[in-house]
Amino acid sequence: MSDHGKPSHGPVTRVGESADETLHHAIEESHDSHAGHEGHGGIGKYLLVFLALCGLTTMSFFTYSAAWPWRDQPQVGWAFMMAVSCTKAMLVILCFMHVWWEANWKYVLTIPAAMMAIFLAIMLIPDVGMRNRMVSQERALHMARTADVKLLEEASKDSPLADPAGH
Repeated sequence: MSDHGKPSHGPVTRVGESADETLHHAIEESHDSHAGHEGHGGIGKYLLVFLALCGLTTMSFFTYSAAWPWRDQPQVGWAFMMAVSCTKAMLVILCFMHVWWEANWKYVLTIPAAMMAIFLAIMLIPDVGMRNRMVSQERALHMARTADVKLLEEASKDSPLADPAGH
């Protein structure tokens, strides 16, 4: 028994407090911290993010429609879709991984990682851009050429499978 007249049911974890009392305080603190999670905005914020993701996906599909003004410039479509994809990834990370509500220490982790990712991408650009300059004879023999692609396209147009109305 403790000297405060209270029954003790385990080791004393704080001065003058039993383990049961410590557990009770921990449960109360846990409920208080979960109350802070309700500040996440409720289901409304998640629905807004979901609608934003749907809208961004629609914008990505728009690049393949006849209304896309840069049909003859595929690089514009690729850049647009990359921007949309990065925006979608950022929304998912911020909202569904609860990064919006984290403390400021998240910058200690994300900024160096982002700098490393950018550095890696910049370092790989020459590799990707010059991958066909120095190839082995065997690889050059099996590489697709523009003339081959044109021949395949013409052959597929002449194929009876290409024209469903021409039974």
